[in-house]
Amino acid sequence: MLLNGKVAVVFGAGGTVGGAVAREFAEEGATVFLSDRTSTSVEDVQREIVGKGGAAHVAQVDATHESDVEGYLAEVAGRAGAPDVVLNAIGIQAVQGVPLLELSLADFVSPITTWASSQFLTSRIAGRHMVQRGSGAILTLSASPATLAIAGTGGFAVACASVEALSRTLAAELGPVGVRVVCMRPHRIAETFDAPDLPMPDAEFRAFLEGMTLLKRLPSLSDVARTAAFLASDGAAAMSGSVVNLTCGMSVG
Repeated sequence: MLLNGKVAVVFGAGGTVGGAVAREFAEEGATVFLSDRTSTSVEDVQREIVGKGGAAHVAQVDATHESDVEGYLAEVAGRAGAPDVVLNAIGIQAVQGVPLLELSLADFVSPITTWASSQFLTSRIAGRHMVQRGSGAILTLSASPATLAIAGTGGFAVACASVEALSRTLAAELGPVGVRVVCMRPHRIAETFDAPDLPMPDAEFRAFLEGMTLLKRLPSLSDVARTAAFLASDGAAAMSGSVVNLTCGMSVG
């Protein structure tokens, strides 16, 4: 198994993406520490993992609050040692489908400040634990608007670009002590079309996005989860400072 004996921490593990990655980490042998703002959704993921023979622990953590993240990762380190891999997959609210000239400052800034600050907090605090041991992998999450010119993405595109910039800087600073940082950049994930942030009707938006890809399909949760497991593994030991293109063949940076 790719992650046998490793300790994996997933913030936002009760969400669609976080839950899928957490399940995959557990399938690959990791002991997973799962957190979210509310415990109900993440407990469902835990039950599924444990029911298949995996090891999973749950906590209620707000990954936008520094004290929550500090306390949680200290608890994980005290219980299992410094994490081998950390992923932040919390959900954010982003107003899309509104032209920038009509978008309020608050709606523009909200996804940027929430997403960038949370990714910074979880990466910085986890990185401190990893540096002490001299190894670890920090996985961040972006999306194709980080480099594409797509109308109606509001502050979401800027938020994604900021996470990619943060990931590169972290990789440059942490690489010399053995800690890797890799950002995953999927296109819109197929199973997330029930989210309320679409800038146009579902079918129209799906066709638009699929048409932009070489494979003429959207990445699946399985695509993202399996890639995350590989990136967290020793098989990806030479990868850091990279943005992994999971867009089904879009030429994006």
